[in-house]
Amino acid sequence: MKTISIIGLGWIGLPLGKKLIEKDYTVLGSTTSEEKAEQLQKEGIPAVYFSLNPYPSGKAFQKLFQSEILILNIPPKSRTDGGENYLEQLKFLKGLISNSKIQKVLYVSSTGVYPNQNREDEYLEDEPIFSESAGNVALWKAEQYLKEKLSQDLTILRFGGLLGDDRIPGKYFAGKEHVIGHTRVNFIHRIDAVRMMVHVLENELWNETFNGVAPLHPTRREIYEKNAAELGISLPASFTNPENEGQRIISSKKILQTGFEFSYPNPLSFSYYTNES
Repeated sequence: MKTISIIGLGWIGLPLGKKLIEKDYTVLGSTTSEEKAEQLQKEGIPAVYFSLNPYPSGKAFQKLFQSEILILNIPPKSRTDGGENYLEQLKFLKGLISNSKIQKVLYVSSTGVYPNQNREDEYLEDEPIFSESAGNVALWKAEQYLKEKLSQDLTILRFGGLLGDDRIPGKYFAGKEHVIGHTRVNFIHRIDAVRMMVHVLENELWNETFNGVAPLHPTRREIYEKNAAELGISLPASFTNPENEGQRIISSKKILQTGFEFSYPNPLSFSYYTNES
């Protein structure tokens, strides 16, 4: 079985690690806290302490670079510096990868790289994006850097809004005024995000870029109203008036063409649990 390292055992990385262990892969992950790494070890999740500040630091983190496959799941912390600090982190990381046994890299990006423009056509993976048009310049720079500098096979997954389980969209807008409700969403359930990464690994879908977005795109208002009805969350106090300005829809056609099937194709049917449950 392949050996896989996951840099970033967070909200997506941790369930991915657990799923891969279930499938008998040899897995090692990282966290930016030595205490959390020790706790995960006790729970049966192999983990080491590894941080990029932007230079690498930690404990026994060199083991991460002894695997065949590296999953890179560390988003930029800020857009305000234009991604320069994040790019410095990736430069140090690239040095570690270049002198390692890593053969393939799966990079977790975001649909935030697409322009923040509404239009009739859906955004596809081959959309021309430039620093002037990118929605998230830090991620755009990161994608470009990895594609240009890594000699390993590289696949990029651009996830939409990561929701489901304890991340409930309606909760963030409960009681707020002038909430945008007429635009359509580009969401993906956490379970499908994990399944999609496993799908890429198991089907050897390398040197590709895929959008990770549920194929159906209800409006934000529909989702907030459903959250309120099912979970007892307060509705927004008011919505903005709809404007006839098109939509910003991210296409999931390419990943569907590889045979991937969404467990949650419709964000109106996402499963959630509240902190009380």
